[in-house]
Amino acid sequence: MLFALSILGPMTLWAAPKVLYPVVVDGRWGFVSSSGELVINPQFERAEVFAEGLAAVRLDKWGYVDVSGKVAINPQFDKADVFSEGLAAVKIGGGVPNPFNGFTGGGRYGYIKSDGKYAVNPQFDDAGKFAGGLAAVKLGGRWGFSDQTGKLVINPQFDEAAAFSDGLAAIKLAGRFGYTDITGKTAINPQFERAQPFSEGLAGIRTGGRWGFVDKAGQITINPQFEEVGRFVKGLAPARQGKRWGYIDPAGKFVIDPQFDEAASFSEGLAQVRQAGRWGFVDKNGKLVINPQFDEAMSFADGLARVKLDGRTGYVNATGKYVWNPAK
Repeated sequence: MLFALSILGPMTLWAAPKVLYPVVVDGRWGFVSSSGELVINPQFERAEVFAEGLAAVRLDKWGYVDVSGKVAINPQFDKADVFSEGLAAVKIGGGVPNPFNGFTGGGRYGYIKSDGKYAVNPQFDDAGKFAGGLAAVKLGGRWGFSDQTGKLVINPQFDEAAAFSDGLAAIKLAGRFGYTDITGKTAINPQFERAQPFSEGLAGIRTGGRWGFVDKAGQITINPQFEEVGRFVKGLAPARQGKRWGYIDPAGKFVIDPQFDEAASFSEGLAQVRQAGRWGFVDKNGKLVINPQFDEAMSFADGLARVKLDGRTGYVNATGKYVWNPAK
């Protein structure tokens, strides 16, 4: 599936008074609070983030727990995605997922509600998250879009398909990328070598081996000139020029000069950047507020960022102070 990512950062719990973060202790997964208190004891083979009050956990099979640690949906699935817009994609049967896309390896995919009952019976070859009331699904080797009842609103016809954002979804057809609207009408003709989701009215596209940006009308607003780009967040997007990353504004001008080995989009006012093999965080002025010191770093969410050091995972706050130390 296009743009499939496994994100292990925290998410806010709907109708819950606190935020929980997955951690590993002695090979078992549990959850801690934003203050670093162990709330759900490490007992799972794997644990994903909380979303809409539930988190996917694995005990031989995948199921879901609530914020108290109680099993809300019994482990029974071969793969379980996070909840989005009230539904979660689950897999029944098939082989072992590959490390680049958990939703592969045969089997069938459907969608469950928060009570564990199927809203859409397993019938798809692959399935993505819901966004804007639609989810990308694969059937017969082609991608289309389903609504929350399982009705195919956009018939499977694409080589690849991403989730909707800003009312458009990136699709691949005959080797080229373009965008479709929610009715299945082509909004931007497939013409690009690569295409990213829209954010703040702009989407990164690659043509002629260089990345630029288009608006929702398909007009190029930033000429393709960069080796790589990321999405815009509050007026800034990471872009690579030569071997160095910086941040550009919607006019395509660098407002933070290219100086980093790698750079990610901003989240909660900070962005992770890599220098000399280590990750740290900068603010929107380009100032290092958390010095590069981590082997890996995720975006900030709900006030904390997940980091890894010497093979161990921890969480830091916006000042760089550990609330869960990797040594634990």
